Amino acid sequence: MRLSRSLAPVTVAVALVLFLPYEAMPYARVDDGKPPAPNLFGASCRTTVRGSQVVAYCHNPYADIDRVRLHIECARWWDIDTDSAPVDTEPAMTVRLAGRCWKEVRSVWISHQREH
Repeated sequence: MRLSRSLAPVTVAVALVLFLPYEAMPYARVDDGKPPAPNLFGASCRTTVRGSQVVAYCHNPYADIDRVRLHIECARWWDIDTDSAPVDTEPAMTVRLAGRCWKEVRSVWISHQREH
C-alpha cells in the first residue's frame, strides 16, 4: 500500500508535464549568431522600351502590398516627362504599367512605397 501512495505524486507530475502546452515548458534558447531575418519587401519589376513606348511588369512575391509607380524621363527638352498613377501590387500579383514620350526615352525607373 505504501508503494502506491509514493507513486501518486510522481504520476500527477508526469501527467502535468505531458499535457502542458509547449510554450509553457522551459527550454533552452539557442542563439545561432545570425542577425534576425530582414523584413522582405518590394516587387521585382522589368521594363521594356520600344521607340517611345514604355511597358513595365511588376510582380510582388512578398506579403506586404507594394505601391509602384512608373517614371519616364524623355530625351527632348520640350517632351513632357511622365509619372504614372500609383498601383497597389498585392501579394503574388503582377501589374502592368505603361507610358510614353512623343519622341525618344532617356530613362525609366520604378518607385516603390510600402502601403500603410
